[in-house]
Amino acid sequence: MTTAIAVTSHSHMLPPPDRHTPRAHVFEPPDEQPFDVALAQTQRLLEQHGHMIVVHPTTLPKAFLHRLHAIRSVLETDRIALMPTALPPLGTGVLVRQLRQLSLCEFSPGVLGASVRLLAHYIYAGALLNSVAKLDHLPVSYTEHARSWNPKAQFAVLATPTPQLVRTDSGARGVARAALTGPQFPTHLTYADGQLNSDWVTSLLAPQWRVGQVHEAYLPAESARWWGTGKLVEFAAAIPDVSVLYRLVSSVRRDECHWCGLELIGDRCAFCAAPAPFGSGSRRAAAVRAAPARSRPGSALTSRIAPGPGDPGAGSGGSAPGSGRDGAGDRADTPARGGAGLGAFLMQKHAAAAQKQAAAARSEPQSSHAVVADPRGL
Repeated sequence: MTTAIAVTSHSHMLPPPDRHTPRAHVFEPPDEQPFDVALAQTQRLLEQHGHMIVVHPTTLPKAFLHRLHAIRSVLETDRIALMPTALPPLGTGVLVRQLRQLSLCEFSPGVLGASVRLLAHYIYAGALLNSVAKLDHLPVSYTEHARSWNPKAQFAVLATPTPQLVRTDSGARGVARAALTGPQFPTHLTYADGQLNSDWVTSLLAPQWRVGQVHEAYLPAESARWWGTGKLVEFAAAIPDVSVLYRLVSSVRRDECHWCGLELIGDRCAFCAAPAPFGSGSRRAAAVRAAPARSRPGSALTSRIAPGPGDPGAGSGGSAPGSGRDGAGDRADTPARGGAGLGAFLMQKHAAAAQKQAAAARSEPQSSHAVVADPRGL
């Protein structure tokens, strides 16, 4: 049973690379589809596939996002994962296409859902723009804002994985500007042109990035709003081979979610958002860090340990020497036996256990929870 993949826009449904890649379900906006229809479609998909992963942009309107949360709440299910992504519109479509390819593999729903954040690290998404004056999703200097008023200016902008902005128009001496930093692993380039010539992307950027193939797609409807201008050419380079994607996801350590029981990669579960069981701040790490504190002499725990029958403080009433209780005077002249009694024994036992746990923690290899692997070695 394959996990269902869903999107929030028809623009995120790019043509599949082969006839085996399944389609994704498209959620319509709230003003175009009644709530009961969307609810019935979601319930039917859950009955067919068991789990659903909904990939949506972080810029999704609040009413649309509330619709998705309402569907999950009414169905009272934890089998729907809502995965936001900060990729541009065309990059989101490329990410969803990779996820559709991986849905045919034997990955569990938890691993497939958490791989959304992993795959986004290896998508080089950007655009060729004639102006960056209204570009709000990326940092733009005042100088570049001012240069946008030049009608002959052109800018190449890389949104992910690392924001970058360079000028592509010729300088005063006719020398081309700097190029964008491209991927260091084999990719295919997908581009969609708006009201701008795409020759720079196909004839200059593609050879610089050494992409294997170049594919043309329709410009997503929300691209002009995301980039702040309709005069653009959007592009995205990503890993096309599903076998490489499979090995990339398989190379990341898997854990079991302590809340819902699903497998996960990374720092949290995609379905219940619970943190990884052995990540930073986990219960096991907290226990190892807190163990030495419990064995310190004079701590709150050791001060509350009751003395044993043979201890100086053991007697009628069990009061400590000098406490002022009845029977304290009978033990005032009793010499103290250093290290004897149940209290001292428990203190030594706690100290030995803490040292053993600390030594075991230092000898164990430290686990890494980064969801980023390097496809160059695959």
